[in-house]
Amino acid sequence: MKTFCGRANPTTGALDWVEESEEYDYHQEIARSCYADMLHDRDRNVKYYQGIKAAVERVKARGEKVIVLDIGTGTGLLSMMAVTAGADYCYAVEVFKPMADAAISIVKKNGFADKIKVINKHSTEVTVGPDGDMLTRANVLVTELFDTELIGEGALPSYEHAHTHLVQRGCEAVPHRGTVYAQLVESERLWSWTQLQPVEVDDDKRLMPPSAVGCCAGAPSVCDIQLSQVPPHSFTPLGPLCTMFSVDFSQPVSSASQSYSCKFQAQASGQAQVILSWWDIDMDPEGSIVCSMAPSWTYSDPQECPWRDHWMQSVYFLPSEMTVREGEEVSLIVNHDDYSLWYNLSCSQQSSVERSLDRPMCTCQAHLVWTRPRFGELNDRHRNESYISALRSVLKPDSICLGVSDGSLLPLFASMLGAQKVFTIENSGMSRQVIEQILEFNSLKGKVQVLGMRPEQVTSADLDGQQVSVLVGEPYFSTTLLPWHSLFFWYCRTALAQLLQPNATILPRSATLYMMGVEFRDLWRIRAPCGTCEGFDVGPMDEMVQQSLDFRESREAEPQPLWEYPCRALTEPRPVMTFDFQQCVPEQPVSSQGSVPLLRRGCCHGVALWMEFQLTDDVTLSMGLVEPVSEEGACEWSPHRKQGVYFLRSAWESSGDERAAVSYNLTFDPSIGDIKMDFSVALP
Repeated sequence: MKTFCGRANPTTGALDWVEESEEYDYHQEIARSCYADMLHDRDRNVKYYQGIKAAVERVKARGEKVIVLDIGTGTGLLSMMAVTAGADYCYAVEVFKPMADAAISIVKKNGFADKIKVINKHSTEVTVGPDGDMLTRANVLVTELFDTELIGEGALPSYEHAHTHLVQRGCEAVPHRGTVYAQLVESERLWSWTQLQPVEVDDDKRLMPPSAVGCCAGAPSVCDIQLSQVPPHSFTPLGPLCTMFSVDFSQPVSSASQSYSCKFQAQASGQAQVILSWWDIDMDPEGSIVCSMAPSWTYSDPQECPWRDHWMQSVYFLPSEMTVREGEEVSLIVNHDDYSLWYNLSCSQQSSVERSLDRPMCTCQAHLVWTRPRFGELNDRHRNESYISALRSVLKPDSICLGVSDGSLLPLFASMLGAQKVFTIENSGMSRQVIEQILEFNSLKGKVQVLGMRPEQVTSADLDGQQVSVLVGEPYFSTTLLPWHSLFFWYCRTALAQLLQPNATILPRSATLYMMGVEFRDLWRIRAPCGTCEGFDVGPMDEMVQQSLDFRESREAEPQPLWEYPCRALTEPRPVMTFDFQQCVPEQPVSSQGSVPLLRRGCCHGVALWMEFQLTDDVTLSMGLVEPVSEEGACEWSPHRKQGVYFLRSAWESSGDERAAVSYNLTFDPSIGDIKMDFSVALP
């Protein structure tokens, strides 16, 4: 059966009707899942097996048959571990049907079909009894229900239900307990992800954030990142690493909201702004088998830190920054409901009102309009200086300026730099309100006019009958996922062509797509075939992923924040396609072919792709590499935008002798605003 789904095209802005089969959604989900990463996580797998084996032995030592309940079985790996460790029978629960089907195939292929029953249900729907899904309650509970926040995948309600309905009293649980840790820090870099900072626009002109934005508690959701890639020199610890709370999974668990606190004396004076948090799980009651999420810089040897992407670390932002002094006694407070955590800080001199433990919520709307990377981009001094320098070089006292981006400050900069009249298009009502707040706070209300419409709807009357002499964009759009989606600016420029003066300045002038063959330190694991895992054949999982990739008409790049995923350049950066914004979008497709030599030794896992924008003849901004590649191939990536990653079907071992090369074949189709691409590595 085929259906048609309406989707906003992120590049053209048009509503596309896409024909999909029933299987499309789960094919995409499987292709983008982290199952490969989990299966490649040897530290996780070994410790789960050690914990399961120990639990099975404890039950057998009591003279009982071992009945295991595995909630969230995925591929069935933990269930197969349990049977291998001596369990008599295992009930493997998996709610996602394609994964349940894969688990059935994997269990059968490994010869465990007579001892493992895969149940395709949510665990809260599983029944026990002669006619139920399980004949009897389990005495070993195995789960992998955790996310970056530990409890974010509904672990607490699932455990609560399991202890009430599915497992015996005093059952053995693997993992046995989970513990959450947190550290209070001051960090200008991290704080810039949640609060808008003042911008120096001219010698005597500064754009200030409205008080409503500065006092807002921010977005309530966790910021999950690879904290190992945040260098210790970018934050100052104000207190010790605190043990915030533990959950004993072998005992009845409550999903009710809870609050915990940890008192300590401040180790340094500074602005309390950010909490760094992670957790570990003890696989046994004694805590001798520990799987830790601690970042690499907590290890004496960072190379010993296991890499994983399915579990990361968390950054939380206090509702407002607070000054603390060395030696002062403070309390770090963590609160959680059944799905998420949030933090607060209490000092001895605070009133009870200031100690409110309510969940932080955005009241200024800016945190609903701008993502955390976007806040970081808006606060990037180098980026702002580049835009201001470019604007200063093109603006004149009689300039009529029109801004085309989402939630952009560029039109405000243009007005403060002396443009005669400035208009800015903000189609989103929420974004429009945020920009108007900033305009009013900075006394720019009458100087910058916000147009609440789409670019193609703008008429000469909306511009007071004037033609635009300067069209500006970052370009940034909330719908952008892949680097070339920012070409939406080009389509906007084309739609506005009749409203532009004959020699109008377009800023940026053009965009160039760059590519580079890379070796990933760890990211390759998310797409690498598994074959076998800890001695079990998980080939059916690889087959499902391959079917997911083949289901799509062609291979695709995917968005990744490469600052979090270190890689080495094996080729030089190569510009492969340029888009001239001085002209309208062409009607015919544009193609580019060629090859880039592999100059360095290493394993070429794929190709990194990014855009660079030529603002003026002298000013260029990169949304990818922000520093030249080092002689050894080290890369420094922009933390504000995601880059594109195209994984090769097979990794290529490069000898660095320049004979092998990454070939590319790209076609930009203006009718759909997408780039069809193919990359491969071969000898000449």
